[in-house]
Amino acid sequence: MSVATPRLTLERRLLREHALVIACDEVGRGALAGPVAVGAAVVDAPGSRKRIPDGLRDSKLVSEPKRPDLARRAAAWASASSVGWASAAEIDEFGIMRALGLASLRAIADLRAHGVVPEDAIVILDGNHDYITPAGGAGLSVTPVVKADRDCASAAAASVIAKVARDTLMLDLHDESPAYRWARNKGYASPDHRDAIREHGMSPHHRASWSIAAAPTLF
Repeated sequence: MSVATPRLTLERRLLREHALVIACDEVGRGALAGPVAVGAAVVDAPGSRKRIPDGLRDSKLVSEPKRPDLARRAAAWASASSVGWASAAEIDEFGIMRALGLASLRAIADLRAHGVVPEDAIVILDGNHDYITPAGGAGLSVTPVVKADRDCASAAAASVIAKVARDTLMLDLHDESPAYRWARNKGYASPDHRDAIREHGMSPHHRASWSIAAAPTLF
């Protein structure tokens, strides 16, 4: 079965009315441990005429060994990019949707620190729900787009950049707590991860508010 190649059709249409497109996509929503990450990738009018990096896809469709190189090329292709984070503790305190919104706003704030003016942009958010505006993004123009990470090159870039950043963080956390095998499962509910939780209990990086023992395997 062939895999659809993301294009810049939507971005080019939106750039007729907006100076910038900021695409946001999350990684780690379904994990039991570790933060959630939101990648943000910016496309401007000149960028929308650049060739899309070879092999750019939603991160779930790219094999793990190929992701780091693709993330570097995606970051070089985008006008600007960033990753925002919300911790397991924040997920416990505020819930996953609010945490996703906070992570998105932090990614956008990092873009601002590097000269991007978010108010000049339209933000396309992968999915069907705007979790940015309720988290404090009232001054932003946010448009949810179902399967944006599949169809829109900017969202695919955000997806890969965030995935590699979060996987790298989980590798670092694995060194702190190797019993949970985060280098392998990246914090998701694999059988060996759940076995380790039963044996060792939860770490400070686990999402304590979740029904972890009964959680399904999520990949």
